[in-house]
Amino acid sequence: MWSGEELDLDAYLARIGYDIGRDGELAPDLSTLTALHRAHVTAVPFENLDVALGRHIPLDLKSLQAKLVERRRGGYCYEQNSLFAAALERIGFQVAGRGARNRSRGATLPPVTHALLAVAIEGEQWLADVGFGWQGPLEPVPLRDGARVEQSGWTFGIAVEDEGIHVLRSLRPEGWTDLYAFSPQSLHPGDFLIMNHYSSSHPLSRFLGQVVVQQPGADVRKSLLRERLSAVHVDGTTGERNVGVPELAEALEAEFGIELDDEERTGLEHVHAAGV
Repeated sequence: MWSGEELDLDAYLARIGYDIGRDGELAPDLSTLTALHRAHVTAVPFENLDVALGRHIPLDLKSLQAKLVERRRGGYCYEQNSLFAAALERIGFQVAGRGARNRSRGATLPPVTHALLAVAIEGEQWLADVGFGWQGPLEPVPLRDGARVEQSGWTFGIAVEDEGIHVLRSLRPEGWTDLYAFSPQSLHPGDFLIMNHYSSSHPLSRFLGQVVVQQPGADVRKSLLRERLSAVHVDGTTGERNVGVPELAEALEAEFGIELDDEERTGLEHVHAAGV
């Protein structure tokens, strides 16, 4: 379903810095899923740069490999989780898509635009999401009511609401905060295409007309939204600074490991100047 047979698995593992070890094999178990998930989110940044440039966002595996693996760029949820699903499928995991409503921006009722994955291991479902940006989990989260996991000092939990709606939550100093909510209905790559079309082209999409780059980490989580570069450390300390047009390309490379070609740099500087 996710074109896992087309994936250059060795190149993908090298991209995320994952060492198979002596046996050269990966088992479809929780240990492997956990290690792959953490390696991916800490190596591949969340970014909307092609959307900001007005480019088409393809989700076929060949295009995803060219961008995220070979060019060492990042992507947003549809790209990241489609690539991750292909890797998991190639290894032998059972993977299904899910569609979520983002609750991290307040009490509004947004459309279902976030894509994540549900992975079945020995009869238990696990949330896997390498594409939610700096607020997302480092590792899989068990999909059962009341689940609570600590990941390098960051705590996540699952609550189940009416109609079987699952909610991913994050524990903050002020208490639990909902990140997103999703139904148990399985989505397929074609569903990701429809959601991707809205997020990359609809006038109401928050990904148009501004630079959004984020990355979770074990020690610090970083976000560049328009001109504001923010950092949240595991001990609760925070930091912010402004990134102007002249510093944009340098900040993308130094903070997120993103290298731009000349066309991308010029285009993003125009976008950044208009949004500042």
